[in-house]
Amino acid sequence: MAWGDEEDNTVYQVVVNHEEQYSIWPDYKEIPGGWKAVDKTGNKQDCLDYIKEVWTDMRPLSLRKQMEHAAVH
Repeated sequence: MAWGDEEDNTVYQVVVNHEEQYSIWPDYKEIPGGWKAVDKTGNKQDCLDYIKEVWTDMRPLSLRKQMEHAAVH
């Protein structure tokens, strides 16, 4: 069996940081500081599909706010 051929049975959770950037994290590990769970768990592909659906603007929150402010002034 070649590396990477084994099945990934890990349950993941979707996490988000203060900049509204998404990632996945193994459910059995403590979530790192600065990240919080968004109440979505599943296999890796399910979680990645969820992120693709909800994370439609890849810009960090601080950049979006800065750009909105610049557009007003």
